[in-house]
Amino acid sequence: MSPRIPSPRGRAVVVTGASSGLGKACAEYLAAAGFRVFAAVRKPVGEPPCIGVEQLILDVTDAASVTAAEDVVRDKVGDTGLWGLVNNAGICVSAPLECLPLEDLRQQLETSVVGQVATTQAFLPMLRDAGGRVVNVTSGLGNVAIPYLGAYAAAMWAKEAFSDALRREVALSGVRVSVVQPGAILTPIWDKVTDTGTRILEAAPGPLRELYQGTFLRFMESNERSARISRTTPEDFSRTVLRALSDRRPRTRYTVGRDAAAGRVLTRLLPDAALDRAFRSLVTPSGGTP
Repeated sequence: MSPRIPSPRGRAVVVTGASSGLGKACAEYLAAAGFRVFAAVRKPVGEPPCIGVEQLILDVTDAASVTAAEDVVRDKVGDTGLWGLVNNAGICVSAPLECLPLEDLRQQLETSVVGQVATTQAFLPMLRDAGGRVVNVTSGLGNVAIPYLGAYAAAMWAKEAFSDALRREVALSGVRVSVVQPGAILTPIWDKVTDTGTRILEAAPGPLRELYQGTFLRFMESNERSARISRTTPEDFSRTVLRALSDRRPRTRYTVGRDAAAGRVLTRLLPDAALDRAFRSLVTPSGGTP
């Protein structure tokens, strides 16, 4: 295990997408570890933040909001710079690609990729001043694209590529870039995934709806069930982000959960044809091939 930095005390970190779920858990965990945390949320959250957490209004898809958030953090951290940026904000669009409205695809990419680049551009000068860290949160689906999560996987693959390129570009400036890939973890995002998938399927033309509804609805139920029975917790995720921010020699990638780790290994060992066969059951109607 890599040795840790002497102390997080006095080091400032921005965590995006911190209004609920993994982002909120991560912000509170990092604050408990001693970091000064700016918990970035799109709209003010009613609950008062815990000790060490300061609410920061930041919509990653709004250029003016990103600039305003940068100004706020710069005013508060001064010459000490920013130690960490945890790019956690994102959404998950689940739908058969043939049914996927392009507006939903654009929203997926704008939130989970373009918005992350914009936020990183804004905070990099402060990160460079501190010799700090960028932690990009992707997913186990940054390793393998499965049926009905193509839009989300495309965003995660893009974020993985962004992370690799950024890491190589800023290495000489002292900024470290790591990826954290969580697997299935039960958070409020699953309700949103189901709602979005149902909306998209119901709006699809009749023939497409009839073609996909059996397998897609079964997939969504199975996907949510996997999250509910997963033993991986928000604390596991938060602990891993802490490692990425505090290891003296941070890894380029950290996986969280057995499913994420297994997916990464299998995609390296198995040929595409074998992976295709493994996922065939997801798109096979009950009772066999039509």
